[in-house]
Amino acid sequence: MPSSYVGEISALLVSVCWAISSSSFEKSCRRVGSLSVNYIRLFLAFIMLGIIGLFSHGSFFPTGAEKQQWIWLSVSGLLGFFMGDLLSFKSLSLIGSRLSMLVMTFSPVITALISFFILNERLRFYQILAILLITFGILMAFIGFEKNQVKFRISLKGFLFALGGALGQSLGLIFSKKGIGHYDPFAATQIRIITGFLAFSVLILFLKRTPSVKKTLKDAVSMKFITIGSFFGPGLGVALSLFAVTKTETGVASTLMALPPILLIIPALIKGKPVAKRELIGAFISVGGVIILFL
Repeated sequence: MPSSYVGEISALLVSVCWAISSSSFEKSCRRVGSLSVNYIRLFLAFIMLGIIGLFSHGSFFPTGAEKQQWIWLSVSGLLGFFMGDLLSFKSLSLIGSRLSMLVMTFSPVITALISFFILNERLRFYQILAILLITFGILMAFIGFEKNQVKFRISLKGFLFALGGALGQSLGLIFSKKGIGHYDPFAATQIRIITGFLAFSVLILFLKRTPSVKKTLKDAVSMKFITIGSFFGPGLGVALSLFAVTKTETGVASTLMALPPILLIIPALIKGKPVAKRELIGAFISVGGVIILFL
């Protein structure tokens, strides 16, 4: 595989990580609430990334970042890990992982548009075509038509939470690229987590939710799902996403990271559950868009 595709491959791996993490977090959010899950998973992710840093460059904590990198990565953590994830996790408990991930497919469009103005990124025609195909394929997989009307049954509140999450994650990704430079992606993610964790700490104290957090820590089932989700989500997944945006355009990376709704079809097929034709057709269209990006 040509080394020029390392960014795209990393972004695809992010989709796999987020498909796993979203399913895990949905289960834990329904049991104990999104705020506690958000708070604990950031702490766990920081520990996991610290262990990786200890073995890779001998430091548990992020070191060597310049002042400007700390500023941009901290802003990114506030927008992505706090604002974006606070809203998207709330949508998980309201409309589930598949519908939440569906709304999150608008993130690539948001990312590409904002990147045009902030990062001055220009997409080639084939990349724009691929983005449109992948987005259309995902939408087709989860939106049906009945009597010439769009059948899209979803809670408006859940939709708005997910859309706000998409905006937050787009902004977080863009400011990450602006700040990361050649800095280690795992250490950069730790810096982002610090900001997000502090913001959640203030919110939990303000809302007096400390008892809920303690209760969650004692819930073995929830902690199992939170631990799995933390490893594949804010841990490995986010670190890979930061690496991806340093190797390819932010809009392209964001699009490839938006494939979890399609990937979530695979477990259904393995378990023998019925899958609608439009979902399979949408999956093929999205895969076609991915192939175009690799041409």
